[in-house]
Amino acid sequence: MEQQRGLLLLFLGLQLLLMGALLYQNHHRHSLALFLRVLRRDRPVVGEELPFLVSVSSAGTSSQDVYANLSEIHPVDRRKEDLPSCPLISPYINGPLRVMIPENLTMEQVVKKNPLVELGGQYQPPDCWTRHHTAVVVPYYGRDQHLQHLLFHLHPFLQLQQLHYAIYVVNQVHNTAFNRGKLRNVGFWEAMQEEEWDCLFFHDVNLLPEDDRNLYICDIFPAHVSVAIDKFDYKLPYRGYLGGVFALRPIHYLKINGFPNSYQGWDLEDHDIAARTPATSGAPRGSLHVALSADHTPTGS
Repeated sequence: MEQQRGLLLLFLGLQLLLMGALLYQNHHRHSLALFLRVLRRDRPVVGEELPFLVSVSSAGTSSQDVYANLSEIHPVDRRKEDLPSCPLISPYINGPLRVMIPENLTMEQVVKKNPLVELGGQYQPPDCWTRHHTAVVVPYYGRDQHLQHLLFHLHPFLQLQQLHYAIYVVNQVHNTAFNRGKLRNVGFWEAMQEEEWDCLFFHDVNLLPEDDRNLYICDIFPAHVSVAIDKFDYKLPYRGYLGGVFALRPIHYLKINGFPNSYQGWDLEDHDIAARTPATSGAPRGSLHVALSADHTPTGS
């Protein structure tokens, strides 16, 4: 038994050394230090209570525009170090949302509607210290309108939850087949070199959350977040489906060795991840999302 344990520890040690060498070889100047730092971080507490939405709201439930409560958030006349901690549940979240996208939306309008978001797409609550730090990684390939709609809707959605967050749009510039797995990997390392995020959301550009109680924070396990999408009648299209929005902690990313780089097109890399993380499909979070189709016509607000 002791010999087997020793061999297992040796095998794991070699794996860590090989991964570290690979990261260094790929010209990530800070990746090796980041890798070691993530491994040293404390694991999330088992049994941590997180107020996730766990049931689909009824059809008759009233809804409001995602910007309705945003004007209530404003800086306070207090030193940053004297700010109180944010409450466990944000007072600004309301529940079901109407997805309202202005016609002929521009990026300038998105910026104007979100004055507290810093250059680069990062935001911190101006009136309290949050304990949740989430990076949203969006693989992107030539869907300008979808990206504008996502940023217009997602920025206020995340601010209402009192998160420290940033949205990283990873653009594929070469005219080749879409490689979502590789873009997710690039987004992860770029995000982690900028901040010590404790949660990563890998988010398709054509999905908009419909309820601000769908908290964009990580549980103690990786989670498939977009389990209820309108185009699938708010049901999983098939067992093991892991597409759309996927959440994990940095340590989870390292344990699954990131996303596969070899698949082109849509969904194949999700099947690969589902096979490596079977627990995620068994414990989905009840998140409602609207899918934007190619011919989606935005609703005027």
